[in-house]
Amino acid sequence: MQICENIYYKIYEWKNLVLAYKKARKGKTKKDYVIEFEKQLGKNLRQLRFELMTLIYFPQPLKTFILQDPKTRKISKSDFRDRVAHHAICNILEPIFTKSFLCKSKRKGKSLCY
Repeated sequence: MQICENIYYKIYEWKNLVLAYKKARKGKTKKDYVIEFEKQLGKNLRQLRFELMTLIYFPQPLKTFILQDPKTRKISKSDFRDRVAHHAICNILEPIFTKSFLCKSKRKGKSLCY
């Protein structure tokens, strides 16, 4: 088993936050909340980075609404800024977990490595 130490700083690296922002906005470029975030993109990313660096980051409360297509469902949505943070975390953790889990999976085209 691989041990990963001191990877938290990679989450708030500028390059990772920019990539996370691009992933979070994919398919949502015309949404009001994305346009609003982009108006002060540099400031918003710097603020998020500062909060992550200093361990004072807290996500905003979820926005909840009802969707009816065709059955009624309750949907809870993260603030766009929090979605950027989610992508930043996933950008760092996903390669670590994927490498670890692929060895034990039976996915088509992947070999087992015990």
